[in-house]
Formats: sequence, structure tokens, C-alpha cells
Amino acid sequence: MTTHSMSTSDVRVGVRPLGDVERAFRRLEAEAAGPDQQTQLSRGALAGYLWALGRGGPAPITAQPVDEAPSLENLTAEVDAATVQMEDSAQRTVPRDYVHGVRDALAWVCGYTDRHP
Repeated sequence: MTTHSMSTSDVRVGVRPLGDVERAFRRLEAEAAGPDQQTQLSRGALAGYLWALGRGGPAPITAQPVDEAPSLENLTAEVDAATVQMEDSAQRTVPRDYVHGVRDALAWVCGYTDRHP
């Protein structure tokens, strides 16, 4: 019996290949390098990418703990939570642009859009 280990090109973050999410994160991180370049939108998107990659601790909107990279179900639940907070300011716990950044990053990771922040 042969065991087949998954190569990194087979690993998915949401519906995206791991390498694509890593590149999107690094590109945004480079664009937002330095405190003067960072916006709440870019901070939110970076937090979303980090969490999706399993490096960000609790979920960025709901603060739900996840011990490893979140599943597609966890990712979509976080997109839904971000959408609710954007639409209802009474539900919002962080700045709207931050929530928007998280939602945009995770919506791309989940395959809801082809545009990533």
C-alpha cells in the first residue's frame, strides 16, 4: 500500500490553493508595510488572511477559537458574521472598514468573489 502525502499545491485554504492565499497575504502585507500605509481595511484583510491560514488565533470577527486552520464552514460563518456587522452598526464590535477588510479577504478565500483585497 502506498501512502500519498499531499503536496502544498493540493492544500486548500477555503477553496483557494494555499500558495495563492500566501501570495495574496504577502502582497497586501508589502503594500501596507509601515503604520502610515495601513488602513483599517488592510488591517482587517490581513487579519482575515492570517486567520484563514491558521496563524491568527481566534476568528477576527466572532473571536471563536480554532486550534488549526479553519474549515470552509468556519470561514463562511465568519464571512456571514462580518456581513451582519457591516449591515447593523449595533452588532459591530470593531471599525466598519476593518470588518469590510476581513469580509473581503475571507469572501475571496471562500470563492464568493474573484477580487481579493
